[in-house]
Amino acid sequence: MSALALRGPARVVVLQHRRALWITGALALAGIVLTGVAWWVTAAAATTFGDTGCSVRHTVRGCGIAVRHFLSVEMYFSQLLQYAGVAMMALPAVIGLFVAGPMIGRELEDGIYRLSWSQSVTPTRWLAAKLAVPAVLTVAGVSVLSAVYAWAWSRGRGTNYPAQWFEREVYGAMGPAPVGYALLGLALGAAAGVLIRRTLPAMALTAVAYAAVALVMNSVRSGLWPMRTDTTALGKEFRYPSEASDVSVGWMTGGGIRLDDATCISADDFDGCMARHGAAAQYVDYHPASHFWPLQLIETGILLVLAAAVVAVAFRVLRRSHG
Repeated sequence: MSALALRGPARVVVLQHRRALWITGALALAGIVLTGVAWWVTAAAATTFGDTGCSVRHTVRGCGIAVRHFLSVEMYFSQLLQYAGVAMMALPAVIGLFVAGPMIGRELEDGIYRLSWSQSVTPTRWLAAKLAVPAVLTVAGVSVLSAVYAWAWSRGRGTNYPAQWFEREVYGAMGPAPVGYALLGLALGAAAGVLIRRTLPAMALTAVAYAAVALVMNSVRSGLWPMRTDTTALGKEFRYPSEASDVSVGWMTGGGIRLDDATCISADDFDGCMARHGAAAQYVDYHPASHFWPLQLIETGILLVLAAAVVAVAFRVLRRSHG
């Protein structure tokens, strides 16, 4: 976003924080390049290993070094994806801390805002610019990073160390949810800055509030979309669903009544105990891979509603404090 193409408060925001914007952009670009190079190295190692005629699962004499090198490269790529996922999960908190501290809290604490407000810029317009600029950059930047991660993850599924879609680091780095979390972090930072008007306390409140929201969303995520249930009659081969999350296994009667998990756990004759309670089938509740998008969209919707509510609170507090 070029400062020359902007006018008014938005241009001031970009000019004030242009160094932080350049550093952030450079780090994001470095991460993208690193991911691309890491996959190129991994793909090249796979091609080289394929030319050796060796096999990972049926290693023969003389292939040990080649197998170890190939698996090491794939493991490093898997670890890179894990670290990238953690960074994506932490990014919304970083955005919130920056907005709460250097962008809003410090200006209110030091009185710098009076300069802007004395130049025909209303408090509402001032806060709108403080939110609009980082919001546009956040949506664009996080969307790109999420797409790059999804691309890398899809490539990693063909390796010997694939990450599952429901793993916290993977789920939190792909789809629209990262954008929703980033915008919520931005909103929390703005509200904290306006409420407390001091840099460090506002940053601390933002961190605590974001951590609380993240913990709650992680705990309720599995209930955002109905699970799928499969049943297998007792005596038949039971198979866990592949690529499934939140797997819950138990027994049910012929009438469909579920038995408590501890019903026969301490019984000497487990099969006899099951028979006495009328167990006729084993069930499994799970989210298949096809539930990724419904879960993501619902979670993102909740996050956007929360973000809008928090922003409304920030504007209301600012108007009541400064008219």
